[in-house]
Amino acid sequence: MNNYEHLFSPIKIGNQLVKNRLFMPPLSTNLGKKGYVTDELVEHYKARAKGGVGLFVTEVVTVEPTYVYLPGDMSIHDDSFIEGWSKLASGVHEYGAKILPQLFHPAYMAFPLPGTPRLIGPSAVGPSYAKEAPRPVTIEELKVIISQFADAAERAKKAGADGVEIHAAHAHGLLGGFLSPLFNKRCDEYGGDIDGRLKLTLEVIDAVRERCGDDFIIDCRISGSEYVEGANGLPEMIYVAKQLEKHSVNMIHVSGGVTIARGSAIPAAGTKAGSHVDCASEIKKHVSIPVVAVGRILEPWFAEELIANSKVDAVFMGRANLCEPEFANKAREGRVDEIRPCIGCLRCLTGIMFGKRVSCTVNPSFELENEDTLIEAEVKKNVLVIGGGPSGMEAAYVLKKRGHNVVLCEKDGDLGGLLRPASVPPCKQDLTRVIKYLKRRLELNNVEIKLNEEITLEKLQNEYKGYEVVLSSGSSPIVLSKFDEFKQTMTADEVLMGKKFPGRKIVILGGGSVGCETADYLSPIVHDKAPRNREIIIIEAMKEVMMKDAGAGRASIVQRMMKKPIEMVTSATLTRVDKDNIYYEQNGVEHCINDADTLVYAVGYRSNNSLVSQLEDAGIKVYVTGDAGGVATLKEAISSGYEVARKIGSVKSNGVLWGRQK
Repeated sequence: MNNYEHLFSPIKIGNQLVKNRLFMPPLSTNLGKKGYVTDELVEHYKARAKGGVGLFVTEVVTVEPTYVYLPGDMSIHDDSFIEGWSKLASGVHEYGAKILPQLFHPAYMAFPLPGTPRLIGPSAVGPSYAKEAPRPVTIEELKVIISQFADAAERAKKAGADGVEIHAAHAHGLLGGFLSPLFNKRCDEYGGDIDGRLKLTLEVIDAVRERCGDDFIIDCRISGSEYVEGANGLPEMIYVAKQLEKHSVNMIHVSGGVTIARGSAIPAAGTKAGSHVDCASEIKKHVSIPVVAVGRILEPWFAEELIANSKVDAVFMGRANLCEPEFANKAREGRVDEIRPCIGCLRCLTGIMFGKRVSCTVNPSFELENEDTLIEAEVKKNVLVIGGGPSGMEAAYVLKKRGHNVVLCEKDGDLGGLLRPASVPPCKQDLTRVIKYLKRRLELNNVEIKLNEEITLEKLQNEYKGYEVVLSSGSSPIVLSKFDEFKQTMTADEVLMGKKFPGRKIVILGGGSVGCETADYLSPIVHDKAPRNREIIIIEAMKEVMMKDAGAGRASIVQRMMKKPIEMVTSATLTRVDKDNIYYEQNGVEHCINDADTLVYAVGYRSNNSLVSQLEDAGIKVYVTGDAGGVATLKEAISSGYEVARKIGSVKSNGVLWGRQK
């Protein structure tokens, strides 16, 4: 049964027919090795091809050997790479999918590995974080680079790829930089007006077409708008799209923004769904070739609506398919509530710049053995999972899938743990989908769940005698009792769960993610100085708020807070309070806040693991996961539940049963 008839209808791109309109865009994985395709990378793509994706544009593939974009990215700059690409193309073709390597020259965005020569660019203009300005590339060098793009495309064709994508978006890399007035300040034939700035991209496309023939798909990725002043806007990019079609491009991949404006090209969690659809839809009106949008398209109903309403011809769904390899199959079969939800946290990109492999908060493993391919335990056991937060729910699911008898006990009246208050602030709604998904899996697998069930040592020695224990009892907010003399105090979690209600002038102690999200939640959406508006002061010891966070998510919340009546006092320490006053020190000077009515604690969490020593003393085997083993991120919590449950009942190669984990 086809539940999304437009999304899963075929589409013709150039002279080739693609089986559906659910495509996967380029997402760096760092699963390659020295630019070569590895078996692990092949399996990564094959899993998603098996899951129903119609067409892949791969992660960045460099066309020459000098400049590296990311330490683990791919290349195809000589014939030695063809064998690996043949394996990859054959792997996805096995499931009827198409594959297009994304050809790219990083130029001034290259990773400055030791020994790398001075980076090149259209002009002596680079990103603000660069250590030196790039060297303007010469016209003679551009002729060589054009040939390198054509050579790379020809190798991709020999390897069995169905086409290539030419990356000219985001004012990023050589082609994107030449196209954008932000970086192209040239006064020769490759600069000046839009035709000059586009010239290099068109010459690359012409060279690829001449080398690879008419049946080879050429897709071009562009920003529908760069979204910043002084850059390309939608009118320019409509014109660009028309020129691309005239030069034999078969498909236009519409992204948006620029990489130097955090959150514009890769939007943060909670921001507008279909972030670049408006631009793609307008461009579609002016060309006859397929136009495909990307950016926060995370749910099948939304993808279906975009295509059914003729906004776009197909959709690129990246993080959704990274998180859930079976996304397409589950959507087509009507099993939407079984789709592992992407929460847009961008954890998949964290560490990529430093050579770490791709990861996902909600999907704990991309290995051959993972949540979807679990191996039965050699020894089946009775296991009690204490705690129904994300780590406990993950552990209970994996244990049940592996054949153990599992009981999950939660002391509260509902599952979810700290995910419940975490889902309350603005732009965090998607966390509720994670709770629903984890609960749904437990239901589908008939895991016994007991709510409002406080576990004691007595119960373990009687009712659950003979059970091994996975302790996933989570953590609790830290309360600084020395400041409780103030007239009204509460924790951020009590605020977010509606257990306590703050006043109008609020001091939040702690400017990490929890403190900032709570301030964002409490503050009026509109900063209009209305008399009833709340005023909020964050006191943070570090030199900036959210110092442990990075990327688009942090940029998004900090920008929102700067537009609201939120004062961020950093490099400051709360020193003392009395009933009506709060004192803090900053730069050696003590300040007094004498008109606040509420003090909110957002200073971290403390593990709930008091049962561990009791269980050990009683001779009960215990495995500790999630916050109970040390306060963790959501990714760490889910991953620890998965890893512990995957090993319980497993026999090592020497025949010894896997031991206790503390």
